[in-house]
Amino acid sequence: MAQAQPVCLEDLQQSAAARLAPPVWDFIAGGSGRETTLDANRAALDSVSLVPRVLAGVKTSDTGAQLLGTSAALPLAVAPMAYQRLLWPEGELAAAEGARAAQVPFVVSTISSTSLEEIAEVGADLWFQLYWLHDRGRMVELIRRAEQVGCQALMVTVDVPIMGRRLRDLRNEFTLPVWIRSANLEPEGPSAAHSRRAGESAVAAHTKIAFDSTFDWSDLEWIREQTRLPLVVKGILAPRDAEQAVGLGVDAVVVSNHGGRQLDGALPSITALPWVVEAVDGRCQVLMDSGVRSGTDILRALALGADGVLIGRPVLWGLSTAGAQGVTQVLSILRTELEEALLLAGCADLAAARALRTLTR
Repeated sequence: MAQAQPVCLEDLQQSAAARLAPPVWDFIAGGSGRETTLDANRAALDSVSLVPRVLAGVKTSDTGAQLLGTSAALPLAVAPMAYQRLLWPEGELAAAEGARAAQVPFVVSTISSTSLEEIAEVGADLWFQLYWLHDRGRMVELIRRAEQVGCQALMVTVDVPIMGRRLRDLRNEFTLPVWIRSANLEPEGPSAAHSRRAGESAVAAHTKIAFDSTFDWSDLEWIREQTRLPLVVKGILAPRDAEQAVGLGVDAVVVSNHGGRQLDGALPSITALPWVVEAVDGRCQVLMDSGVRSGTDILRALALGADGVLIGRPVLWGLSTAGAQGVTQVLSILRTELEEALLLAGCADLAAARALRTLTR
């Protein structure tokens, strides 16, 4: 009997969970601590009710968006995610191909398992995500490489001074297989991420060596001075932090709790979103991630003031199920759902979506 065609992202989630080895599934699905923030992200999104308009005379809906000057078929970019070759042999190459087919930006992680240069050959609209490293020279090198391959934005993740305590990975003593590496950072050969330690995550040990936890606002200002690329700051929840980022000349902020993978107990991103939108007051774009699982969720974010969203885990579900085709399928489902949600809400385009009223229970 042929497998049923997936009709929502949860169908692909189930397929991915069945296909992947349990430690790999835990690595992508898990959160930090007791996973209270992971669960709260979803609950908070479900608590946002939309107030649709009727008799709007809308025949079709336009989901097109401009994100940091990048034209996209959806108000959406694929979030930066590490080590995608764990899920599919071509890893980031397949994911970028899926994003290119869906006409949305693809954000390359500092710790991707394929090099930035190889991913650029796919021809997707790329942004590059940067962690704060101990080695400033290496950071400048990564920025220059991003510029040279034509990346359209630089995204700095600011909520990972250390990796959150992810209990699933600790219990599994999660370790990268020898054929997976941080292709943008490491030469061929083993690293700390390949050395199993009793009761520890080797990936967390590796990031502790590479990342500098003393990253502060002066360092972000230094990064702003290093490039003319549009600068995005990912990991903002506090309005005062958003204001400070705007003051340093950033072009966008991403309201994010890292998908519940950093500070357990942090508030849901969708809850913080209106505060951040008010704080930046139109001076930069505002994106949101953490828990987005449907076109309705995208509409909720737009109605609360976001310019767009980042999609993380669902892309990995599609990648692990069918490679590039699976990624495109995830993004196509989201596009169909958003088109229908816009029509049902009486919205012809994203501007009308942002004018919708909401009620949060």
